[in-house]
Amino acid sequence: MEKYILISSGRGPKECNLAVQLVLERILAEADQYGVKIETVEVEKMDGLPSSIVLKLSSREIAVFRDRWIGTICWISQSPFRPNHRRKNWFVEVKDWYPAKSATQMNLKDVQFKTMRSSGAGGQHVNKVSSAVRATHLPTGLMVQVMDTRSQLQNREIAVLRLEEQLMVLERLQKVAAENQRWKEQIAIERGNSKRIFFGSKFKER
Repeated sequence: MEKYILISSGRGPKECNLAVQLVLERILAEADQYGVKIETVEVEKMDGLPSSIVLKLSSREIAVFRDRWIGTICWISQSPFRPNHRRKNWFVEVKDWYPAKSATQMNLKDVQFKTMRSSGAGGQHVNKVSSAVRATHLPTGLMVQVMDTRSQLQNREIAVLRLEEQLMVLERLQKVAAENQRWKEQIAIERGNSKRIFFGSKFKER
């Protein structure tokens, strides 16, 4: 079984980014105890520290380990960067993450072809022969209709190329949407009702 989680500082100050790093180190240490394999998928950094990290968890039994971390994590410590700063509570959120699926890897088994008579200019031949092709990508519903040539085979090949182009556009739009959603999730951290609380420079849990 595989699960993805996001560790985020919520665009907080540098102390929260350090907390992200400390949470990562603690997760890696506990993963060995629970027999969970951890793979770092993506890291976003600010000033040399991670502001967000996406991890892939792999194990036959992930639920117990995952439940130990999903939620708000509070680190109570004097700031190592601003010793005279009054604030001592720094928050990080760990939440489920769902990676965007690639749309460009089109399988021809997912494409439904339908032939029809061409319309428009072209003489008697195009009116008598079903050379036009309509191609529909079933998983996404994208559809193209091609009657560029008198050859059904060539029109079919053109239809596949145009479908692939549309899928690439769709994937770019999905990536933009995913980035926007990720931004919203990164800045939306619930402060309070902490799942786990750690203290001091040694990041110890009481």
